[in-house]
Amino acid sequence: MHPMAPLVRTFLNAAVRVAPGPAGRLAFHVFVRPLGRARPKPEERAVMAAARVGRLRLRSGGDARGKEVVTYEWGDGRRPVLLVHGWSSRASRLGALAEALLARGYSPVAFDAPGHGDSPGRASNIVEYREIIRELHARHGDFHAVVAHSFGVLAALFALRDGVRTARFAGLGAVGSFAFLTAGFRERLGVDERVVRALRAHVERRIAPDEPGVWHRFEADHEPEALGAPLLLLHDEDDDMAPPSQSRLLVRAHGDRARLVATRGLGHRRILKDPDAVARVVEFVTAPAAEPSGERVAAG
Repeated sequence: MHPMAPLVRTFLNAAVRVAPGPAGRLAFHVFVRPLGRARPKPEERAVMAAARVGRLRLRSGGDARGKEVVTYEWGDGRRPVLLVHGWSSRASRLGALAEALLARGYSPVAFDAPGHGDSPGRASNIVEYREIIRELHARHGDFHAVVAHSFGVLAALFALRDGVRTARFAGLGAVGSFAFLTAGFRERLGVDERVVRALRAHVERRIAPDEPGVWHRFEADHEPEALGAPLLLLHDEDDDMAPPSQSRLLVRAHGDRARLVATRGLGHRRILKDPDAVARVVEFVTAPAAEPSGERVAAG
């Protein structure tokens, strides 16, 4: 728990009773702050050094407008595959996937969200992730595949229901429910349910004021037919950050188009570097035709 958590909890629980608007605004600012800024690991440096590093400035998205984002590209631009990192993470964490896809002739594309990796800022949110993905889609065209991790799964599916197109989608250690995140926020800080309601109202009023029902659209199982692409989901039975039920939620929503592979002993993060997990994702991305779906495979 953050050392300031008891003070924040006490203040928010008191403030929401007399000033729910300001309390919701403060809760939102706490909610969207990453838990530190991850640094690249030694084994990630070589593949990141081989990337073409660029920048994009967001043109829309309310408070996101004007924010600068660091981007990474590999390959010759053909068959682009978008890689989307999770919360309090960075693009380099998907370096093993980028390297494997590049070796097969694909062109990985990645980014550091605001407040993450090498991008400036102190915070980000799901709407900003969507706007970044939209900008990259406009730059690279339809993606051959999107591969996402953790919160990145939730954010990428939000973008894919809002005009971004891909032929395939792979998610690792998925977060499938925004309500799961707000419930975790409430539990970690020990705040009153009224604080969460005030946070939600702030998002609806200030972050996405022109998008009625946006809170429901944050949920990854919302309007699954809008994706129209096969899904591969890998989730570790020992994941201590996002339980496997989060991926099962997506399987239920997407039905026969989705396949869930269960791993063991990899947790929430090591799955991104595990050779077998990386190979499964690459096989799915590069397969010449859609794989049989609807099955669940347990991997040792």
